[in-house]
Formats: sequence, structure tokens, C-alpha cells
Amino acid sequence: MDYQDKTISCKECSKEFVWSAGEQKFYADKGLQNSPGRCPDCRKNKKDQKANRPMNDIICKKCGKEGKVPFKPNDPNDVLCLDCWNQERANKTEEGS
Repeated sequence: MDYQDKTISCKECSKEFVWSAGEQKFYADKGLQNSPGRCPDCRKNKKDQKANRPMNDIICKKCGKEGKVPFKPNDPNDVLCLDCWNQERANKTEEGS
């Protein structure tokens, strides 16, 4: 496929930015079907915000392991750790198939 640079308006700051042909090919190679909605600056800011968000301590109600979550739980003893949460999610996906 022949890719050409496209000008896109950022949904966050409304600034126009160029989505280069090389970036489009990269997206296609990774199987990504949607164009970026945010300009590079806003994408970086969003990524930085995620990396710097406060984490809260929990004790997993399933395995008892200590962990951290990116939200303030009502009861820190009534939350799953990441491993157990992923396992529960996988089980639900298998049941739905």
C-alpha cells in the first residue's frame, strides 16, 4: 500500500499535526486500524500522566499477595492483585466463547 502524509487535528488541543507515511506503515504493521487522535505532545503528556498517577496499596482477596492499584478502593482487602485480576478476566473470556 502507498502511504502519504496526512494532516490531522488533535482531539485534545485542536492543533494540527502530520501523521507521516512512515507512521502509517508502522501502525498498519502492528495491526492498528485507527489513526492517532492526539498530537505527539498530547500523547506524551497523557503517557506521563499515566506514569505519574498515585498507586494505592491493597491485599489481594484471592491470593493474599500485597499489590498496588491505580484507584482508591472502598475496601483495600476486597480487591484482586494484577495476576488474579488477569486470571479472572481470562476465565470470563473463555466462558463467553
